[in-house]
Amino acid sequence: MAFPKLGNLAPAFTLTNQDGRKVSLKDFRGKKNLVLYFYPKALTPGCTTQACGIRDSIDQFAKADTVVLGISPDPESKLQKFIDKHGLNFDLLADEDHKIADKYGCWGLKKFMGREYMGLLRTTFIIDRQGRLRHIIDKVKTKSHHDDVLSWIGDNLE
Repeated sequence: MAFPKLGNLAPAFTLTNQDGRKVSLKDFRGKKNLVLYFYPKALTPGCTTQACGIRDSIDQFAKADTVVLGISPDPESKLQKFIDKHGLNFDLLADEDHKIADKYGCWGLKKFMGREYMGLLRTTFIIDRQGRLRHIIDKVKTKSHHDDVLSWIGDNLE
């Protein structure tokens, strides 16, 4: 499966957040830029580093008129634990059947300690106010992810 094409409308989605509330791509169209970041598993070291970087930069995202949503195959209850434990201040969405990860081309073969398995490939998508896919980061550095995304938005979106 390949990533959606840059410049096209981003694939539509509706998922539930940590509170069980539905969140859809169309909620943001015409209003905000959107950063969708797919991460493999809540409460793991790399995912925690990445999420805390976003948490600590949320004011900068707001100034850039940008909403950040994290998506993982975790259930809502685990997302809520992740938010509570680390004081996260943005929505996390549950994609338990990985249908949305499939649509975005970031569910695929992974290798870890000599074992191959299907899983979520850490990927970030930047979507403009019109709902168009503007940028894809598929080599995510968890420590600098928030800075990398903010820098791209600052250079490319008004």
